This record gives sequence, structure tokens and C-alpha cells, in this order.
Amino acid sequence: MSLTFYFHPLSSYCHKALIALYENDTPFEPHLVDLGNEAASAAYKKLWPMGKMPVLRDNARDRIIPESTIIIEYLALHYPGRTQLVPADADLALQTRLSDRFYDCYVHDPMQRIVGDRLRPAEKKDPLGVEMARKVLLTSYGMIEQEMANRSWAMGDTFTLADCAAAPALFYANEVQPFVDSHRNVAAYFERLRARPSFARVLQEAQPYFHMFPR
Repeated sequence: MSLTFYFHPLSSYCHKALIALYENDTPFEPHLVDLGNEAASAAYKKLWPMGKMPVLRDNARDRIIPESTIIIEYLALHYPGRTQLVPADADLALQTRLSDRFYDCYVHDPMQRIVGDRLRPAEKKDPLGVEMARKVLLTSYGMIEQEMANRSWAMGDTFTLADCAAAPALFYANEVQPFVDSHRNVAAYFERLRARPSFARVLQEAQPYFHMFPR
């Protein structure tokens, strides 16, 4: 099999890339990485020294592709399928990439800052950083609330790269800064994402690992 996907089922950025793989039924070999295992971590860092997940290895092209957005772009370019995750129109593609960056930078990142703080020992907690992250999330929710008033998906009627980014970001963000009762349009969009077969499959496969999420 040409593609090997290195990931962890609890990782939100791995979820993002998995959605793209499942959207187009792209054949790949899953390789679960346990960074808590010294040998597994060392082996993975030989592949990608930064040690971040996910990473896609394309054996046919002898390529290592890190970073979830780049993985999805790579799949759209070399392994396209029925769902065109990156629009062919240049202007629309640019808007799609902007939306992808929005969800990564202003939903995903502050969510991870809050989760990361929960993992710190008591003497290393950063309450100010958490407060600032919550403010960023609330601002983002407000912007998404307006954008999704008359849209099915992030870019309109078509599921794209931006929705791959939005799904896991909103899933975990709702755990640390709930929006279901306060932002009706965001909540409705989130339910459509959860019902999307590709994301529903990701969540089902991650279910055995959710007990590891810090609460």
C-alpha cells in the first residue's frame, strides 16, 4: 500500500487529516504512534524529528508529508476523490485556506492551550493564559455564528478542507468552552459535522481513547 498514516486516535490534528482520508475512501495503512513509549517515540522521530503528528508517508513517491493541512493539500493533488477538498477556482481555494487557518489558529490553538494547562502541575498553571485563550475562543464563536447563519458548510454548500479543520477543533473546543447553548448557528454547524460519515467514523474509532482527555 502506497500511503502510511502515522497518528494517534485522540489527536485533534490527526482527526483533521483522517476526515480527508475517509471522505474519499483513500486507501492507507494506519500506524498508531505511542509517544509515551520510548522506543516508539525514537522510531517516529527518525521519520519526523519534530515528533508532531500526523505524518503521511507516500512510499510510491518516496515522500514524507507532515502537518495536517499540507497532508490534505497533498491528497487533493495526488490522490483526489469524489469530495474536492480544495476548490479548483483560485480565489475560492484562497478563501478555503483562510478558513482552514482561522480554525487552526483561533479555535484549535486556544483550545489546545487550555487542554495543555490542565496537564500542567499545579505550580506551573497559567490562569492568565487560559483566560486569554477563552477570550479568543469566544471571539471566534461570535464570528462563526455570523458566518454560519446561511451556510451548510464553512465555504457554503460544499464540504472542504475548512470543514476538516473545523470538525475536531469545535469538538474539543466545546469540551473546554461550551458553545451549544450560547451560539445556535455554531451548534447547528457542529451537529452537521458530527453527522458527516467521515467525522462520525473518526469519533467512533477515537471513542476508546476519550477517557484520556484531561477534564
